Amino acid sequence: MKSRTLNMTEGNPVQLLLVFAVPMLIGNIFQQLYNLVDSVIVGKFVGADALAAVGATGSVSFLFFALCNGLGSGGGIITAQQFGAGNKENVKKAIINSAYILVIGSILMGAVAFAISEWILVAMATPQEILRASIIYMRIQCIGLPLVAIYNHSSSMLRALGDSRTPLYFLIFSCILNVGLDLWFVVGFGMGVFGVAFATLLAQLVSGVGCLLYALKFNEYFKFEKHHFRPEKQMLYGTVRLGVPLSLQFSLIAISCMVLQRVVNGFGATVMAAFTAVSRVEQLLHQPYGTLSAALSTYSGQNLGAKNLDRIKLGFKKAMGMMTIFSIAMLPVMQLGSEAIIKVFVNDPEVIAYGAAAMRITSWFYIFLGMIYMTRGVLNGVGDAMFALINGIVEVVGRIIIPVLLVSIPFVGVWGIWISTGLVWAVSALFCVLRYISWRKKNPLMSRMV
Repeated sequence: MKSRTLNMTEGNPVQLLLVFAVPMLIGNIFQQLYNLVDSVIVGKFVGADALAAVGATGSVSFLFFALCNGLGSGGGIITAQQFGAGNKENVKKAIINSAYILVIGSILMGAVAFAISEWILVAMATPQEILRASIIYMRIQCIGLPLVAIYNHSSSMLRALGDSRTPLYFLIFSCILNVGLDLWFVVGFGMGVFGVAFATLLAQLVSGVGCLLYALKFNEYFKFEKHHFRPEKQMLYGTVRLGVPLSLQFSLIAISCMVLQRVVNGFGATVMAAFTAVSRVEQLLHQPYGTLSAALSTYSGQNLGAKNLDRIKLGFKKAMGMMTIFSIAMLPVMQLGSEAIIKVFVNDPEVIAYGAAAMRITSWFYIFLGMIYMTRGVLNGVGDAMFALINGIVEVVGRIIIPVLLVSIPFVGVWGIWISTGLVWAVSALFCVLRYISWRKKNPLMSRMV
């Protein structure tokens, strides 16, 4: 069977980006729809407190998942660059060596997260009435971290080779399985938050193992020989050099989200439930940005390996244009339909009112998300490791300072939570663009990019 690789060093950049991004978008939408259904099942069949308990773990879980995802992304960048350069042997070595890093990292992170999850949730001022449920949900997710790493590694390597369809198929199956298990465990057996978390763990196991086995059987770049399994210092170093800054970026963003979650927790379970519902919706809305950013990263990595600098420039401009149009189009949708969207999650009128107003606030700032994601995609793809760290620092500083200042203003109060989200996007977008301009001028490989 012919492997589904995509050479992005030739052809129309817009077509290539869309061919790569659309399957990823479909898969990510399925994933986020599962998250929405997950929240609906918890909110409708268990209650608002349970929904708040699940939401309280989100930023903590993201912290540890991000550390592993960053390492996987670093390996993906190296693989894409070697693929673009046409070096098949180095592609295989990159796949194996990044797997070593990711397996070790996921096991360590899972163990640490399990051990300190209660301490972190208490430190975040998680309300006592939902603390026990939050700890249960968090710890089961920690156990599943190595399982997530299996899927993330297989899918990131396939995507580095231009195959965004295979991960899609396994993700769709996983999401459908997850929803079925959710209903079975929660509605059928009344297992509450534990049932939701356990269903996710089982679905992650199936998708991760399935994706890996498929790649080993059908993708030519996963046909390894004994010498490919030797650790390569250069590959290990490259994965760490690119992956650690990305991990720090993601983890700093996660820490900033934890700080914001603590601010939210101070307003009680009602605001927490509204914040969780809005976060689930915005995770879905982030998917077009994130998938095109990932496509641009692979596109930029492959073209850097092939030394096609003009194509990197053109792809970046086209991606920015597409995201600007999307951001503008989403504004009226969110302004007019926010209340109906929040009603999907809960029946509580107060939660609905908070959530709908919050979505109207943040939708004004979507255009800055496009700037962040597209700049992140191209700079990560060409291996600007320092950008990731700078971006993470900017976000963590913004999310720590701005929300605390805004919520302390009497006439702003709770709305400062969501105003600060938009302002952080704006500030981060500014720094992303400045970093892109500065790095482009200083790096001789990119000096021709305007």
